[in-house]
Amino acid sequence: METKERKERAILVGIDFAKSDYRIEASMQELANLVDAAGAEVMALTTQARERRDSATYIGSGKVAEVAALVEAYEADMVVFNGELSGSQTRNLEALIGVKIVDRTNLILDIFAGRANTKEGMLQVQLAQLKYRLPRLVGYSDYLSRQGGGIGTRGPGEQKLETDKRHIQRNITHIQNELEKVVGHRETTRKQRLKSSLPIIALVGYTNAGKSTIMNGILTHSGETKTVEAKDMLFATLDTTLRRARLNNNQSILLTDTVGFVSNLPHALVAAFKSTLEEIRFADVILHVVDASNPDLDIQMDTTEAIMRDLEVLNKPIITVYNKVDLASDVDYPVGYTMSNRVYMSAHNPEDIDLLIDLIEDALADKFKKASVFLKFEDLGILDYFASTYDIGDIEYDEKGAHFKVVLTQEDYERYAQYIVK
Repeated sequence: METKERKERAILVGIDFAKSDYRIEASMQELANLVDAAGAEVMALTTQARERRDSATYIGSGKVAEVAALVEAYEADMVVFNGELSGSQTRNLEALIGVKIVDRTNLILDIFAGRANTKEGMLQVQLAQLKYRLPRLVGYSDYLSRQGGGIGTRGPGEQKLETDKRHIQRNITHIQNELEKVVGHRETTRKQRLKSSLPIIALVGYTNAGKSTIMNGILTHSGETKTVEAKDMLFATLDTTLRRARLNNNQSILLTDTVGFVSNLPHALVAAFKSTLEEIRFADVILHVVDASNPDLDIQMDTTEAIMRDLEVLNKPIITVYNKVDLASDVDYPVGYTMSNRVYMSAHNPEDIDLLIDLIEDALADKFKKASVFLKFEDLGILDYFASTYDIGDIEYDEKGAHFKVVLTQEDYERYAQYIVK
């Protein structure tokens, strides 16, 4: 009879810093969700009120003894800390507690290592992991060599991490060079995309807010059968997705999804994914998707807005999409309520998707205009430009010329005003 492999068991530890607005309960629950996403089982959570971290053990000797007792009681395989540990802290804690020690940053990097599918995504994660581990070589290589795999050990591999700093630095340089090639290809593709004059709609938001489900809803509404993966878990998708869709006014758009955000997202990871996140900077409209049913909605929105501020995109048209309103117990407006820059909806309801599409059309109105175009036969040379740049739909011919409807950029609307039927 086959035996089911036992999940790694984890004890979660966090610090509640005194005199701060840090919401320890919400942060520890998020850490538990991250551990679950990594494939481990949470056995117990414990927190400690402190004004500052202990330099040697992060939590102090008394709390270390308490955590060690929990590890023994639950037969845990690892302890996960809700913060970033130094190499010496990791070494000291591992020696005192006797099991694998993983911090929040390492945990997130580990999840990303298991989820990246494209060459760019895998290179980005490897780069972030190496940059994270480089300053932690003291004690860290001995720690890794004693571990038998599992959470916190995926990625570049133990052997590379047990070499000297110069070797790791060479690996970092090699990956950066590889990424430059991939990013160069991305930029070439992006330039071609921008020339197409198709509006770009970027979905951003906290991980598991429902971005992929909303993207699928818009694609399905457009009659597209090829959708993206959508799962109810943190960081279900990492790699940027680009799909073509159509609005209610028959205007074609490009939908782009981005990696979900999380509080205290590792700096190394943000830097590594910068080229991917910069897709947001080229968007015409941003859909900020939030989970209206999450009790920590405000914290999640602040986290996303802070990253958008760093990317300097807060000046763009932004539609706040309050998703999962049907699951929320305390929300200001009912499902289906809209105003100029927000919608309260369920991504699984086609009628709500239709409302969102209307808002996207309104947000694009200043940059794109619907037009009926008439070209005389002697002017049909211009038709090639319209056909290659826009979706012009059906063309009707009569004895005088060609008629068609199209959504133009504001610039082309003015440039070809003489051909537009008022």
